[in-house]
Amino acid sequence: MVTQVLKKEAGNMLPRPVRTMHRRGILRIALVLVTALILLCVRLGDLMLAKSEHYKELAYDLHTRERQLKAMRGEIQDRNGKVLAANRTVCTISVIHSQIKDADEVVSALSETLKMQPKDVQKKVEKITAREIIKTNVEKKVGDAIREMDLAGVKVDEDYKRYYPFGSLASKVLGFTGADNQGIIGLEVSYDEVLKGIGGSILTYTDAAGIELKNTAEQRVEPIAGNTLRLTMDWNIQSFVTQVCLELMEEKQANEVSCIVMNPQNGEIYAMANVPEFDLNRPFELPEGTTCESEEMRQDLLNKMWRNANVSDTYEPGSTFKTVTAAAALEAGVVTFNDTFSCPGFYIVEDRRIRCHKVSGHGSETFLQGIQNSCNPVFIQVGLRLGAERFYSYFEQFELLEKTGIDLPGEARTIMHDPKKIGEVELATISFGQSFQLTTLRLLTTISSFVNGGHTVVPHFGMAISSFDGTSTQKIAYPQGTHVLDEAVSAQMRECLESVVAEGGGNKAYIEGYRIGGKTATSEKLPRGTGKYISSFVGFAPADEPQVIIIMTVDEPQGIYYGGTIVAPKVKKIFENILPYLNL
Repeated sequence: MVTQVLKKEAGNMLPRPVRTMHRRGILRIALVLVTALILLCVRLGDLMLAKSEHYKELAYDLHTRERQLKAMRGEIQDRNGKVLAANRTVCTISVIHSQIKDADEVVSALSETLKMQPKDVQKKVEKITAREIIKTNVEKKVGDAIREMDLAGVKVDEDYKRYYPFGSLASKVLGFTGADNQGIIGLEVSYDEVLKGIGGSILTYTDAAGIELKNTAEQRVEPIAGNTLRLTMDWNIQSFVTQVCLELMEEKQANEVSCIVMNPQNGEIYAMANVPEFDLNRPFELPEGTTCESEEMRQDLLNKMWRNANVSDTYEPGSTFKTVTAAAALEAGVVTFNDTFSCPGFYIVEDRRIRCHKVSGHGSETFLQGIQNSCNPVFIQVGLRLGAERFYSYFEQFELLEKTGIDLPGEARTIMHDPKKIGEVELATISFGQSFQLTTLRLLTTISSFVNGGHTVVPHFGMAISSFDGTSTQKIAYPQGTHVLDEAVSAQMRECLESVVAEGGGNKAYIEGYRIGGKTATSEKLPRGTGKYISSFVGFAPADEPQVIIIMTVDEPQGIYYGGTIVAPKVKKIFENILPYLNL
C-alpha cells in the first residue's frame, strides 16, 4: 500500500522539472531572438538614418565615374588689349581599369602614340583605380587621333594649356603656370585667383562592375573661364626696352641688365625687363650648354633663371642714392644749393680716408655743383650735417625701409644698418650710397616721390579685371599716396637733377628739345677690390612735370663701366623712342 502510494506520488512529480526546463529554454531563446531583433533594428536604424548619407555616397561612387574639366585660364593683356598670355586646347589621356577589354592593345597604342615607354604605360593601365591619368597637356591632334582609335576604357578629355605668344618677352614679370594650370611665378601667381576660373566635370553611370551604362547620358558641368587681367604694361615699350637691354648686355658682356619704365605720378609700370629672359612656353629648359650634376643644382639654376632682379635682388646703389641724401638735407634745411664745399679728392672721417671718384678732386664747389659732379666729399659733409638719427628718420619718412607693395611676388626688403650702430663712418658711406642694400624698384619708387611733388606711389602692373565675356570690368584700386616731401623741395630736386643731365655727369642722356633729369651711379660690388661693378642711371622726363621715370642697371660690365658713360646713352635711346610714342 505504502509502496503504491509512493510510486503514484513519484509519477506525479517527475514531469514538473522537465516542463520547467523547457519553459526556461524557450524563454532564453525568445530573449536572444528579441535581443537580436532589437540590435538588428538599431543597426538598421543606424544605417538608414544616421549613416544613410555615407552609404548613399558609397553607392553613388560605385555607380558613377567623374572626370574633372579644367577651366580656361583668363587672358593677360597689355594696356592696349594685346594678348600676352593666352590658352591652347590640349588633351588629358586617362584609362578606367574596369572598362579596359584588351590591355595589351591599349598599352601598345598609347605608348606608341604618346611617345612613352610601354612599361610606364602598362603600370598605369594595370593599376586598379577609378581613373588613372596616362598623360596631360597632350597636343589636340594627338588626342583626336587616340579618340578615333575607340579603345575601350581609354578617355580623352579636352582642357587648356597656357600659351605665351611672345615667348620670352617680360618672362620674369608675367611668370608661367604648372601642369595643373596654377600660377608658379610672376603675375600668374599674384593674380591666380582672378585668372584660374572654376573647373567643371563629366559624370557617367556604371554598373557594379564599373562598366559604363550605354543607355544613360553623361552629365556635364561646364567649367567657368577665368577673368581677363589688363596690365599697365605697354607691349611696344616693353619690346623696345628689352631690345636695348640685350644690346647693352652683349656690348658690355655683362651678367645681366635690368630696366624699369614707370609713370612716377601714379606708379603704373610700362615696362620691366631683366635680361637674359627665358622662354615662357618652355620654362623648365635651362639655357643651351648648361650642365647639372644633380637635380638640386638644376632646381637652383632654374630658380636663378626665373628670378626678377628688379624686385628680388638688393644691391648697393651708389651715387643714385645721393638723391635721397639731397632730398633729406634740403627738407631738413641743413644745406642750400649755394652752400660751398671743398673737395681735394678725399675726405677723412675718423680714421678713414674716403676717396672721391675724381682723385685730383673738384676743388671749391657749391652743393648744386656737387650734385652735378656726383662728389663724394660733398655728400659726406652733408650727411654729417644731418646726423645719423635725423638721416635715419628720413629713411622712414621716405618709406625706404618698407617694401613698395608691388603686385609681384618675392619683393626684397631694404637691408640697412641698425640705427643704434650708425657711427660717423657708416653715416659717411650711407650718404653716397654704400654699406647698405636695396632693390632697384625701391629706389625708383622713392625717387618718384622726390620728383612728382612729394607723394608716394605704389608701383603696379594690374590695371583692370574683366569677365571672360567682357560684360563687366573693374578697375584695380591702389592706396592713396602719402605726402613725404615738401612740394618746394620736390621742385628743387627736379631742378638740380635736370642740371645733372644738362651740365653734369649725366649729359649723355641729354636730348635736344626735351627736359631730362637724372643721376648716374657706379658702385663697386662686394668684396671690394675685385674690379666688379654695377653701373646704373635713373632718369625722368619732362623734368618740369615728370610722366616717365626710368632706372637701368648693368651687372658686371666689362671694360669701361661708368654709369654715365655706358648706361645714360641707353636710357637716352629709350626716351627718344617712347617720349614721342607717349605724345610727351
